[in-house]
Amino acid sequence: MSVSEFFSDISSGVLAGITFTDIIDVVIVAFVVYKIIGFMQATRAEQLVKGLIVLLIATYLSGFFNLYTLNWILKGTLSFGVIALIIIFQPELRRGLEYLGRGGLIRRRDKDQAKKVASIIVRAVEHFSAERIGALIIIERQILLNDHTEHGTILDSALSEELLGAIFYEGAPLHDGAAIIRGDRIYAAGCILPLSSNRTLSRELGTRHRAGTGITENSDAIAVIVSEETGVISIAIDGNLTRFLDLKTVEKTILNSSLEEQEERKPFADAFKKFWKKAEGRDTHE
Repeated sequence: MSVSEFFSDISSGVLAGITFTDIIDVVIVAFVVYKIIGFMQATRAEQLVKGLIVLLIATYLSGFFNLYTLNWILKGTLSFGVIALIIIFQPELRRGLEYLGRGGLIRRRDKDQAKKVASIIVRAVEHFSAERIGALIIIERQILLNDHTEHGTILDSALSEELLGAIFYEGAPLHDGAAIIRGDRIYAAGCILPLSSNRTLSRELGTRHRAGTGITENSDAIAVIVSEETGVISIAIDGNLTRFLDLKTVEKTILNSSLEEQEERKPFADAFKKFWKKAEGRDTHE
């Protein structure tokens, strides 16, 4: 028997034992792992995992080399540390559970709608920046912000540059709060948002920037912020604040962030379709 025939027999035997259920199982696990890794990279969970790995390695090595006292301390740390980590990383854990519960298959912003929304917001932001008008615009994505809209004023009006200008006009009743955009409509205005707990933010930043960053720490929303003092345009995504942006970058960021979840699903959707077609062909053959 030749080497090629040997490997051919092995591969045919292995593939013969794989069922369609096994393929679905692998695809689902791969998707979950992919999402978990993506979530960890966007939060402090990445550092948490690294720390846990170091702690587990240290615990194993202390036991291997019979360092009884150190091993006892490390095991105790692992036991009680889990509770402490749940408390410390409560925002990340909450966000992760919300991430799993998103209604992505139902609530999607198509490309044309995303372009329209981005264009209107950019024109409004250009005006705000030039006139030094403070503004906080929140673009809702998969996670609903009903907890925050209920404390504001429900508008549910068509999104327009003029309406945004009226909302944030200095002296207007709703100009101090945030305007929340749902789909292609301004759902609510004058909304009070949670302030960021990030101590690395510059002390120069006021409540508007901290509120914009804070809402993105607890949801997948996009916050567009215009400084009242300087006219500087900023965007907060996933708790990360980026300042001194030009209008082209703002439009590109809004558009890409609005559509990225649909793009992320495509590889898995395509793979699922291929596996399904392959399984249907195999069943027909059998």
